[in-house]
Order: sequence, then C-alpha cells, then structure tokens
Amino acid sequence: MRRPIRTSSRRPGIRGCGAARRIRYCLLVLGASCCAAVLLACTAEERDDGPAVPVRPAIARSVTPDTVDAEARKPGGNREDPPRVDEAAPRPTIVFLGTSLTAGHGLPESEAFPALIQDRIDALGLDYRVVNAGVSGDTSAGGLRRIDWLLRLPIAVLVLELGANDMLRGLSPARLRTNLETILDRTLEAHPNVRFVIAGMRAAPNLGEDYTREFDAIYPELAARYSAALVPFLLEDVAARRRLNQADGIHPTAEGHELIADRLWRTLRPILMDEARSQRGLPDPEGPRLAGPRSAIRLDDDLPRHLAVE
Repeated sequence: MRRPIRTSSRRPGIRGCGAARRIRYCLLVLGASCCAAVLLACTAEERDDGPAVPVRPAIARSVTPDTVDAEARKPGGNREDPPRVDEAAPRPTIVFLGTSLTAGHGLPESEAFPALIQDRIDALGLDYRVVNAGVSGDTSAGGLRRIDWLLRLPIAVLVLELGANDMLRGLSPARLRTNLETILDRTLEAHPNVRFVIAGMRAAPNLGEDYTREFDAIYPELAARYSAALVPFLLEDVAARRRLNQADGIHPTAEGHELIADRLWRTLRPILMDEARSQRGLPDPEGPRLAGPRSAIRLDDDLPRHLAVE
C-alpha cells in the first residue's frame, strides 16, 4: 500500500527564509563595499604616509579686486587655476598657504584675514599682491602637494599657516615638521630672497603631554632655523571665545578675522617696510645692521597654554 504523500508547510517557509537571508546578506555586503569606497575616496587625498605628489591646488586665488573672479568671491568658493601673473610686470606676491582659517571658511572672501591684510597694504601704498592659498581641511601634506604649483608666482613673502588639521587628526608631529621643512626648502630654492612668516598653532591638551610638547616646539624651532618671523599662536584672543567664532566653535567670525589680521600685521608691516626701503635704496631709520641672517620675530611668548583649536 502506498503511503500517503505528506505535505509540510515548513519546507517552503524554510526555503523562503533562506532566500531572504541571502538577499539581505548580499545587500549588506554591497552596502559595506560602497561605504568603504566612499571613505577611501574621501581620505585618499589627505594620506600622510608617502611622498607628496604635486597636484593642482583646490584653491589659490588673489584677493585683490582686479583679479578675483565671481567664483572666488563666493563664501568658500574654489578656483581650479592659480592667479594669472603678468609676466611683463609681476607684482611682488605675499602667499598665505594654509587651512580653512586662511581660506575664511563660512565668510565672504573680503572678510578673511588675507583680504584684510591686502587692505592694509594698499592703505600704505605698497606694491604687493596678496594671494589666498587656503584650503579647508588641508593638512601639511596637502600644503606640500600644492607648493610647487604656487612657486610659479613671484613670492616675496610666504605666510605659512598649516598644522591645525594635522593636530586635530592626531597625525605625527614628526611628519608635520618634515612637511613644513620641505615646503620652506622648496620655496627658498625657487625664491632665494623670500621672507617667511610662520603662524603657529597650539596642540589641544587632551592629546597628551608628549604630543603637545613635540607639536608646540615645531613652530619656534622652524622660525629660528629659517630666520622666519614667528606668530606663536595665530588664534590668540580668538580661540574658544564664542563671540569670535562661528557656530562650529572652530572657524572665526568676521570680527575674529579682524583680530587675526591685526596680529599678523604687527609682524608683516615691518617686513614689508624694510623690503620697500631696500628696493628704493632708502636708509634704515634704525641705523646700519650687522650682516647675517634675520632674527626671528617673536610675539607674545607668554601665551595661555590652554588656548587651542578644539
């Protein structure tokens, strides 16, 4: 006698669950792969573990009214090409190489401190052009990748503002030092008479004593080695003050940029006046100076240690 064929309601259900699991698994793998690809794409440009490759700068714009185009006037706007240089009569250029602090993140370009420096230069009748080469999120490695592109400009002064993002990401201070040294060396090689201004940063205290000590020592030591003017902490009297920073608590407001411009101008003005006297053959009002490397200009050595970009 044949046995009756049994039907089970469980088998189709089991097969259905297995198929659903396989579909969910495939979707999970696909989603993870997409996320990984996005993360790699976002971080590839800022890798700090190999030789820097010169690339076109994301932003390198002049802040003088006659050379800034409509795109560069947008808040945070970028330009693909560096400012055009009039080869027939190039103007001495002051390049601000830095991060979003230099770029004036969240503000019209005219309110960022490089533009405010240009206003002060123009008020004195000095023939210098300011170029804002600040890039949001840039590390010292990013600045190194961009420097060769900027060296085509007739650089008279390089204001170096890099390191804040290295510190915020916990990147190696040794690598930061090497990158900054390479930037300075390449600039000197291309422009032997260039003057340097180093805008220092302070490490956040939560990174530990060893990191803070090594990071903070970089800027004064580089200033001494390269006979550079030194602003020990660019954000003094601005960092951690709510009124002077935007909602993110990191990027200065227009009022904050005014204070930064005042601080930098105290360093830049004597340099530019000295260069102007040299070009015109005028005597130094302070009398003859001894031959030798320029001494580093130090401002406000007694900065509060707790003020740092957070």
